[in-house]
Amino acid sequence: MNGAEALIRTLAGAGVELCFANPGTTEMHLVAALDAVGMRAVLGLFEGVCTGAADGYGRMADKPALLLLHLGPGFANGAANLHNARRARTPVVCVVGDHATWHAQADAPLKTDLESLAWPVSDWVHTAKCADDLSRDGANAFSAATAGPGAVATLIVPADCAWGATKGPLAVEPSHAGAAGVEEARIEAAATRLGRAGPRAALLLGARGLRRRGLDAAGRIAAASGCALLAETFPARMERGAGVPLVAKLPYFPEEATALLGGFETLVLAGAPSPVAFFGYPNLPSSLVPQGCAPLLLAEPRGDVEAALEALADALGGGRVGAAAQALAPTRPTGRLDATSLGAAVACVQPEGAIVVDEALTSALPWTLASLGAPPHTLLTLTGGAIGQGLPCATGAAIACPDRPVIALQADGSGLYTLQSLWTQAHEGLNVTTVVCANRHYRILRIELARAGIAQPGPSALALTAFDHPAPDWVALARGFGVPALRVETAETLCTALSRALGEPGPHLIEAVLEGPAQA
Repeated sequence: MNGAEALIRTLAGAGVELCFANPGTTEMHLVAALDAVGMRAVLGLFEGVCTGAADGYGRMADKPALLLLHLGPGFANGAANLHNARRARTPVVCVVGDHATWHAQADAPLKTDLESLAWPVSDWVHTAKCADDLSRDGANAFSAATAGPGAVATLIVPADCAWGATKGPLAVEPSHAGAAGVEEARIEAAATRLGRAGPRAALLLGARGLRRRGLDAAGRIAAASGCALLAETFPARMERGAGVPLVAKLPYFPEEATALLGGFETLVLAGAPSPVAFFGYPNLPSSLVPQGCAPLLLAEPRGDVEAALEALADALGGGRVGAAAQALAPTRPTGRLDATSLGAAVACVQPEGAIVVDEALTSALPWTLASLGAPPHTLLTLTGGAIGQGLPCATGAAIACPDRPVIALQADGSGLYTLQSLWTQAHEGLNVTTVVCANRHYRILRIELARAGIAQPGPSALALTAFDHPAPDWVALARGFGVPALRVETAETLCTALSRALGEPGPHLIEAVLEGPAQA
């Protein structure tokens, strides 16, 4: 048995079921090992599709997929979505092929410093030294990826380590680096502070605090103390909809977030870091927590957030869950499409159990509000801010949960980064319905120009924030990748198209042409 097969057998024995891959010459023995072991292989036509799909899969499966990439340039192509996965604390085992150890000194054209590329977007990095080490290296990578809620573990495999002979696979020992336990002192401090502040306090939820168990405990805390419930701006995974405790997302823009938090004297952090602005702006601080609002840590994002919330609810005497979202009235929007009517259309059509992957960016807010009372659903968002995550993440989520419909709410500009995902969806027959919010602009950049005081952008600035000449034809692009597609311009036709797409197996794409000032 060679090192490649020993590695794949080790990972398969630990429970890894599939591999997202865009391989090259240095990975051929690893590719052959997938067949020898019988591990499912899913091809992505761009490395960013593979990394984003591994992220979506890990968020929904709560276990890692194997990710197989080619050398430093291939890894670099996928790094943006590994950045998002790391921010989401997603379990991922990333294997990157490298030149044979003895060939590295030749400085071949594809030679790079892979470890230096990997560390900024990984939690664990290791380079194999020989074939006999590969099984143990794979076991260590799996343990690192599954520590706590999850991590990105990158294992670099020189080609001679993969083709060299070795003894065989190893059994993977269970990871002992699980979520940190509940600290009684934090529970007591939070209970005291919430009991004193009441409605002048807010509980900011993140990580597994936004799963149903954590949300139910948070609802008990709110009912007992009167505190407000908030979610981090871009949660990795959040349960929402009718019957789920109401939680408002922290606004994206710093002025709005600071104004909201300014109404509280206490901010309890449960799985969310103390909030900071996405960017630095003149005369605005990095921290979103204003003076007079004291943050208090209940549980770190990698801690046992659900247990901490339940312990806090018990300490407060919370016996019942507080206000939950009410079922959405089935009123369908009419007329020309804008972000508001698009959000309403999706909210009133989406079925129970849907997984909604939101990369609609500036078009997202109307759907976020309209879907509060939609049938219970799971939301995945852009955790690290690196765009091009939506379509791949939806692809991975659909593979993890083949019995659940996936809706990708996708801004057109960021969708163009990884539109190759559509081919993988067609090739695998995945139940993903993509709604492209098409206005042919980087609307967020127009907003940021205005925020920077540039009231009248010049021709160069305008040229860099629009792609309407020519306008991308999403229907043609989708059909070219094998995905049925159509264009809609009214809310009525969007509702009809969505209902039809969600009722049929396989992928579909709807290009929703938006008008009006609320465009994305």
